[in-house]
Amino acid sequence: MSGPGPGPASGSPERGDGLGTYEWLQRGLGLLEGGHAAAAATVLERVAEDEPRSASVLEALARAQFIAGRPGAAVRTFERLAEVAPDSDYARFGYGLSLRRLGRLPQAAEQLALAVAMRPQRAEYVEALSSVRALLRPRPGASGAGEATGEGPDSAAPGLLDVGGTTPDDEGTGTDGDGRG
Repeated sequence: MSGPGPGPASGSPERGDGLGTYEWLQRGLGLLEGGHAAAAATVLERVAEDEPRSASVLEALARAQFIAGRPGAAVRTFERLAEVAPDSDYARFGYGLSLRRLGRLPQAAEQLALAVAMRPQRAEYVEALSSVRALLRPRPGASGAGEATGEGPDSAAPGLLDVGGTTPDDEGTGTDGDGRG
């Protein structure tokens, strides 16, 4: 399934609760929009089991995991999204921000550079990459230990992974809600 359709996905088993994959996806997205990222992640993990190659499901799950403060899970999901949708600049961006949260700055810079190369007009991407590169530069008099993660991990692109932000493919269709969990 390339994206949710108007009804339940054909061939997706119902789990005895009367809800199909599409309904669970909608429930997860509603929780995410309502600012309940951890609950959304739980629901969306269930959907991803049924639709492991759906870019829209993986993107929603990765965003929920990131917002819920689960950067390790978000890294794995954004990585899967990048495999499923290799042309997705947003997958690379989210992957980079998640790696940054984990303090894996060289890998974060690599993913953010890919996002910038794919969509250079996105100021958020450019700012995130610049921020990570600045953290990688040695500072005069700095010992180097722990310096790389001293800044707020998400200051580079506030809001873009939040529910209130928009993804590059959804420009103008951002959802309401603070989305910060």
